[in-house]
Amino acid sequence: MKRILLPAGGAILATGLLAAGLAGTASASGVVDDAPLTPNNKVAETVDFWLKANGAALRAAQVYRYDYKEVDKVVMKGGYTPDTKPGSTAPIGEEKKATVKVQNVNLPKTIGKVFFEGRDGKLYWCSATSIQSQYHNLVSTAGHCVYQTGANGHVLDRWVFVPGYYQGKAPWGIYVGKQAFTHYDFANYEDYDRDYAFVTVYNGITLGNGDKKVVSKADWDKYEGIKDAYDVEISEAEYQKTVDLNGGETSDAWAKTSSSDDLVGPDWRGPKGERPALAFKEVSKEEFEAAPADLRVQGHRTKFFPRTEFVTESEYKNYSGPGYRKIDAKGNYTITHYSLTYFVKRTSSTKYYKTVWYVFAGFSKDVGRLGDNVGGQGFAWNQPTGKYVRTFGYPGGEHPDGNKPYTGVTPKWCYNKTNTKRTVVAAIKAEELVSLKCAVTPGYNGSPWLLKYSNAKRLGYVNGVTSAVFGDLDSNNRYDTIYSSYFDGETAAVYKAASAVWSGKVG
Repeated sequence: MKRILLPAGGAILATGLLAAGLAGTASASGVVDDAPLTPNNKVAETVDFWLKANGAALRAAQVYRYDYKEVDKVVMKGGYTPDTKPGSTAPIGEEKKATVKVQNVNLPKTIGKVFFEGRDGKLYWCSATSIQSQYHNLVSTAGHCVYQTGANGHVLDRWVFVPGYYQGKAPWGIYVGKQAFTHYDFANYEDYDRDYAFVTVYNGITLGNGDKKVVSKADWDKYEGIKDAYDVEISEAEYQKTVDLNGGETSDAWAKTSSSDDLVGPDWRGPKGERPALAFKEVSKEEFEAAPADLRVQGHRTKFFPRTEFVTESEYKNYSGPGYRKIDAKGNYTITHYSLTYFVKRTSSTKYYKTVWYVFAGFSKDVGRLGDNVGGQGFAWNQPTGKYVRTFGYPGGEHPDGNKPYTGVTPKWCYNKTNTKRTVVAAIKAEELVSLKCAVTPGYNGSPWLLKYSNAKRLGYVNGVTSAVFGDLDSNNRYDTIYSSYFDGETAAVYKAASAVWSGKVG
């Protein structure tokens, strides 16, 4: 274990005792990182993006493999040491029921895909599942499918969950992410031993025709469904006409004046003899060194730069600007700033705008909570390894040899025992991963590992999620192994924090 936390007891918990039963599982101090995903006033815009044109964006999304690592060789070490007693939370609807066994494998209603936009502007997807929570509004997936690591990463944009996804269809609605909960070490230090996330989602919206309908402000105020508004630029003539009709500015027309800096030469003079002003732009060390030193040349090096400041370790690690980061010989954390100077003339311009009001025709107002519609898997932590689990997800990528056996359209499953030894993957600095023999491909990342899965009830206990790593242990250029974080007391602390947060309706 990388951390030592306060111990706590564990047992099968009834849903009414969910919050109380998990209390004290692990100290949340220094463990939980939470970040907002989509504010309520942006939910309609997110839904419109994914569902317009009959779900075209959903069908266009690709397998997510950002920060994905190929693993040819791994190291196996000793077994796991739980940090608290084993514990679990029952699935939705199964808090006091006995398990019924059947032979056939039935896919759970809870599984689906999460869709999002990466920093590169492309659309991606991972696998995920609905999971038990106090407000029946929680999704379990991999941390890298929520929080983009690398280059001072951040939460991914336009994040939604579609349970039962199939070829652009959302049979139980689309659920927009509200708040993401990850382990602090994953969000801040890219610790792939903590590659899991729990996301609260708003109530679901059903798939309609995806078209916007522009309406009047009065009709917009009365509309009880999904609606939004945006500002558009208009001509000065349209602005003046509207102002004259209304006796002044309204949401139908208003003016906005903005300033800008136009580049000029050092000898520029204005009509009243004005001289050029100086504008400064912070740049990288490389840009600074490549810029001219001549003070009369546009974009020259600024005097008194570079300038070095001392910062804290946290400021150093979280800094994302163009400055040059360095730990000096004495162990101090420093950031050196560079700046270029430009000659500009100050100008101003006026533009005219109006607000367009629109509603989402064809969408249901509200299909209710995620867990009420598809159920929710249970949650288990500090369980012994070497137990059988079922995993369900959407593989869609190719094997290293180029073979692509899966389409990513329909879910697949694996059934096997988890390895009793810890897996060390140096490429991602992971030391405590759990491995499982399973010949799937990327796209399966984020899929739940379900302990004690009941085929009759299609429910079990989430005791892992497929990480970004896919292994080829027999070196035949075909993936044969998947990996998960070991779910311990700190995982339970993150889950506890997420499972008690309300998200509510849209709009």
